[in-house]
Amino acid sequence: MTIVLLWFALLVTPDAAWPTYGFALDNTRHAPLAQIDVRNVSHLQRVWEFQSTATGAMESSPIVVGDTMYVTTGEHDSVVALDASTGARRWQYTPELAPFAICCAKANRGVAILDSSLFVATLDGRLISLDRRTGAVRWQAHVGDARDGFSETMAPLVWRDMVYIGSAGGDFGIRGSFSAYRADDGRLLWRWWATNPGWEGAFTASVHGISLHRDLAREKADAPRYRDAWRHGGGAVWMTPALDPQRATIYLSTGNPAPDYDAATRPGDNLYTNSIVALDALHGTMRWYYQQTPHDVWDYDAASPPFLFDAVDARGRRVPAVGEAGKTGWLYVLDRQTGAPLRISDNMVPQRDMYGARGNAVMQPGTQGGAIGPASYDPRLHRAFIVAIDRPDEHIPGPIEQRAPNVLWLAGHTNALTHTLNYICAVDVDSGKVVWRRHLSGGPGERFNLGFVGGSLSAGDLVFVPEPNGVFFALDSRTGDVLWRYEVGNGERAGGPNDLTFSERVREFFRTIYIKLFDLPEGPPEHARLDAPPVRYALNGREYIALCADVFSGGVERNVVIAFALPR
Repeated sequence: MTIVLLWFALLVTPDAAWPTYGFALDNTRHAPLAQIDVRNVSHLQRVWEFQSTATGAMESSPIVVGDTMYVTTGEHDSVVALDASTGARRWQYTPELAPFAICCAKANRGVAILDSSLFVATLDGRLISLDRRTGAVRWQAHVGDARDGFSETMAPLVWRDMVYIGSAGGDFGIRGSFSAYRADDGRLLWRWWATNPGWEGAFTASVHGISLHRDLAREKADAPRYRDAWRHGGGAVWMTPALDPQRATIYLSTGNPAPDYDAATRPGDNLYTNSIVALDALHGTMRWYYQQTPHDVWDYDAASPPFLFDAVDARGRRVPAVGEAGKTGWLYVLDRQTGAPLRISDNMVPQRDMYGARGNAVMQPGTQGGAIGPASYDPRLHRAFIVAIDRPDEHIPGPIEQRAPNVLWLAGHTNALTHTLNYICAVDVDSGKVVWRRHLSGGPGERFNLGFVGGSLSAGDLVFVPEPNGVFFALDSRTGDVLWRYEVGNGERAGGPNDLTFSERVREFFRTIYIKLFDLPEGPPEHARLDAPPVRYALNGREYIALCADVFSGGVERNVVIAFALPR
């Protein structure tokens, strides 16, 4: 019976693309496909793999248009066009990069497609347009100065005749921004700045009823002395935003202020850092903002991309909403029209003395805690699926040195303590309740993760989650039960070693013979980091789940792309 169902599903599934970073402009990362479901996901197997020679953090979210997949590599910002059904390379473009500095990882999160044009941002602060059929350069624009610490790591966004791009480098003390360029020729149309004169704001004492433990009298007295701090105030925009075409509004999230861990030289709320911001998509004017953590000293930037959905308000009406999962451990649900909070969710990870940790105190969530990767959203269940990290850190402020270009401006640091626990959480957006939470990995004695940034994919009645220690999970979206797992690196499949393809068996046989014949060392065991969000698409009647990974084998690192499907 199972074979008959699989055969029938292959016949009736239409082709389906993954055309933009978040699947659609709403950024929900939800693909309404049904060939792979809770009944047959255990049969999922690897069907092709593309191996590049690039290294660096592989965080690219593949784009699939027609029969072609487009991915980017970590270190070199290469764009690779692949046959989406076989993984065969069609073309590759690698830019020559000028010197640059990066705070966290040499990452590129993907491309944007508009008609025959492809857009990619680079680590040295450029936005480049390519012919998506050949990889030929059409134009390039310098968005920011890499010599100042500016870089680009986000996947661009396109709408109508515009391409949108943000900014990275907030921890170097750049001034965060978000810009729109004309897609045809790269002309700058408008730029919104995240920090401006008057960024001190109202000197907020608390957020949603929780004290920020600020010395407001001292801040107000110091404000005139540091009136120009906004010029290097951070607030980078490094994750792809959501866009509402009906309202012609972009919803973006902004990063932490600079310097990071000590705010003595930046009195005030530091607007508009750590915020969800709504911009007019045509002109760049700000419509509203909601600041999650004013005067932040914990690196609680709004990192996860915003996503759009409808949610119930206080009167029981379903209204357009925007959500963003914070490093604070809460999901923020706001009215999309006004920015007024509809609700703040239950905490997804443990919280200790929120906003109280200063000077050799424990902060929980820590700087790599809470939510960072992109969430997904199922419109049938009204649930957001959020990857979250429980990691306490020790907060250690340091001296605030003079800012210097291309030098990290942190004014302190944090130390990871005791454990890192990785979770996937299902949150009901109408109530804010955590419906289920599944512990995926981590615990006392295990190595600490540097971020859980792969996010999740909502696909039919399933949730796919790439866990940073190299395991790819499929869970039942209603219950959180794990239905399938695949260990990228050591080649474990859901059905065991007998699921190896014939060519894989032959390759492994000759590899073993070669090592034994010449008495070669086996080398370090193969393992992988999964920091990229998965995507789902259909081609020639067959559904695929695709994922980028950073694989380490025999002491060699390589960026790879892996596609999974049901057996034919």
